[in-house]
Amino acid sequence: MDERPVTRYAKAPDGVSIAYQVTGNGPIDLVFCSGVAFPIDLLWEDTGFLRFAKRLGSFSRTVWSEVRGMGASSGNLLDTYVDDVFDVFDTDLAAVLDAVGCEEVVLVAASHGGPLVISFALRHPKLVSTLVLIDTFAHYVREDDYPNGFPSNTWSQSAVTVTEQWGTAGSVEALAPSKSGNQAFRSWMARCERLGIRPDEVASTLQAASKRDVRALLPTLTVPTLILHRNGDRFIRVEAGRYLAENIPGAKYVELPGDDHWFFVGDTDALLDDVEDFLTGSHQAPEGDVITTTILFTDIVSSTEQSARMGHRKWNALIHDHNAMVRATLTRHRGHEVKTMGDGFLATFDATTRAVRAAIEIVTAAKGIGLDVRAGVHTGEVEVRPDDVVGLPVSIAKRICDLAGPGEVFVSENVKGLLVGSGISTSERGTHDLKGVPDEWRLFAVGG
Repeated sequence: MDERPVTRYAKAPDGVSIAYQVTGNGPIDLVFCSGVAFPIDLLWEDTGFLRFAKRLGSFSRTVWSEVRGMGASSGNLLDTYVDDVFDVFDTDLAAVLDAVGCEEVVLVAASHGGPLVISFALRHPKLVSTLVLIDTFAHYVREDDYPNGFPSNTWSQSAVTVTEQWGTAGSVEALAPSKSGNQAFRSWMARCERLGIRPDEVASTLQAASKRDVRALLPTLTVPTLILHRNGDRFIRVEAGRYLAENIPGAKYVELPGDDHWFFVGDTDALLDDVEDFLTGSHQAPEGDVITTTILFTDIVSSTEQSARMGHRKWNALIHDHNAMVRATLTRHRGHEVKTMGDGFLATFDATTRAVRAAIEIVTAAKGIGLDVRAGVHTGEVEVRPDDVVGLPVSIAKRICDLAGPGEVFVSENVKGLLVGSGISTSERGTHDLKGVPDEWRLFAVGG
């Protein structure tokens, strides 16, 4: 699959150009209505979305369609949120499917897209073969006969808050909490917000979306329907998914663990396993992209003893300073923070020299704030997953870090060879057995 698919246009009946993309080469035609207020072109910059789309494309030809007024599409965004929203969405999506040449489709929706595709499926029973609904709802304002939504005053206040924070990734804690500590993701999200919807449109679109109500349509659905909902979703609560399952005849309901709302964040493999099983009867083992990268591990030496000596409050303040310093250093050297592990960091770099320079800066700066930090660096092939990297090179880098002393940076022989000509000196520190790793390994200290 091309990681940057071509954007094409379909003409709606009123002349508006609707942008769409087609990816994947599987036997099923699948249309995905993401419900995410980001331009589709920017979504491809996120590794989680890229992995999600690649996996989806392995068993489907996937059509990604924008709504009018967003991203590359022309028209007025608010037209998609007025009272005749179902008519507007219906004609726009029908134009896209006609342009692509779809005769029968699986219709998938997440978030605010749910009510729209439910209506579309009922209007086009011969076109829509299957529905998949992810973290979505039939209605989301609390009523006397519907306790599952937010109270109307709460929703209104939420719309005001989101508007005030728009363009700053202020809603990441609610929509993608597992990414809340990832500064690179937050920066990307803020840019997507700014280029997706204007601040003056945010409140209006949220208020209009909250008024959508397709509860009366649910009992009339006859297409096979799969409903997936994460039980910790803070934005659209799990009760909304349960309500869909209880009121759509014959629907299959799967409740998944997780707090993230966006479909491409969190454990997407588990979600896609259920989708693929429902559509094909089986699922493939998920695979990550295998790349060659440089891995950096850092670790605070004797952190337990230091914490006990300093007390909880002072230690937390010091850790906050340490974490901010490490993240700033990673950004400066174009490193990618994968995750924190105990009192250290796991990061990857596309250049070995930058990884080693970052390691040197981190241990030096840590000394300046009163902490002893050690680091290990190794280069090898790893499997990249949405929120992790896995493979033997990761374990090797961790073992190398564990052997370094306070304030030291240890590297493998692989790394030493790549430092030739960089001006970074090394000194041999002997041959070692690394727990769980075959063979013996020559290690080197940087700068000694």
